[in-house]
Amino acid sequence: MAKILILANNDVGLYKFRKELIKELVINNDVYISLPYGDLVPELKKMGCKYIDTTINRRGTNPLTDLKLLITYIKLVKKCKPDIILTYTIKPNIYGGIASRINGVSYVANITGLGSAVENNGWLQKITLFLYRISLKKAKCVFFQNNENKDLFVKKNVVSNRFKIIPGSGVNLDDYPYMEYPTNEKVHFLFVARIMKEKGIEEYLNAAKHIKSKYDFTEFHILGYCEEAYKDRLEDMHKKGIINYHGMQKDVKPFYKKAHCIIHPTFYPEGMSNVLLEASACGRPIITTNRSGCKEIVDHGRNGLIIDPCNTSDLLRKIEKFIQLDNKTKLQMGLQSRRIVEKKFDRQIVVHKYLEEIY
Repeated sequence: MAKILILANNDVGLYKFRKELIKELVINNDVYISLPYGDLVPELKKMGCKYIDTTINRRGTNPLTDLKLLITYIKLVKKCKPDIILTYTIKPNIYGGIASRINGVSYVANITGLGSAVENNGWLQKITLFLYRISLKKAKCVFFQNNENKDLFVKKNVVSNRFKIIPGSGVNLDDYPYMEYPTNEKVHFLFVARIMKEKGIEEYLNAAKHIKSKYDFTEFHILGYCEEAYKDRLEDMHKKGIINYHGMQKDVKPFYKKAHCIIHPTFYPEGMSNVLLEASACGRPIITTNRSGCKEIVDHGRNGLIIDPCNTSDLLRKIEKFIQLDNKTKLQMGLQSRRIVEKKFDRQIVVHKYLEEIY
């Protein structure tokens, strides 16, 4: 029986997107998970994981805090003595990778997206890529979720071999089954993301205001945690009936079921958009940006429409184009979304890739 240590920065992502892999691993291995405590930790423990409480400041850039995390990981690996370590997201990848190297333990990293630290040129990018170069040098395998991320790491000499492309986190096709396409007269659009500028909320709100004034049979829904900068604006637009803000929701499937189209106007450096994978699995057309992590899920004109990032005018054009389609065409677009994820983004593809590396 092998001992496997998983380093992650939160319980939600680990449970929602990796539970199928964990279910496979706990059958014949001791699986330890290291991450901050959250509501889903008890669920992970029920699955058979042994939990190690680990504090991580996910977005902080304080070098002393990060040094403390590195020391924590070094001590943890030395004490746990795992046979292999799996890391997810930037800080566990970097500091977990360095700790694995120091302790001589095999490890597999997953680049779940570049994040603004790597996306934007500047001193923070240089430091982050330097740390990635150190941390990934001895990795057994580095998984990338899209080609653009992989190409950047190769170009910057962060990795040279032992890397593979996986279809994001994939989507559980049973958890997100095809849903009958809605036939009601109103057209419902849905935005699911953290309410922040980089996710395209500005473009979505501007589009909602314009489209609602022109087409009174449209509804614009928003789900997600709202950052302070947008709270007043969302509340005001909700009161005026321009949008319907539903806050954070544990279960998004009822909202996918009601939606005619999911709009994801992000310009955030995604790995692979889980929102688009889930919505597509449910059989919904999508409108999203021409960015890695989003465009791979869209066959433009067949299951959705691609827009230019940060371009409200283009978003307006594509929303109007969608509205003018007949319901049969929208239904066929949704069916094509389902076919695409069945063929390319089944989560079992990801699980099998991991099992190949672990065993």
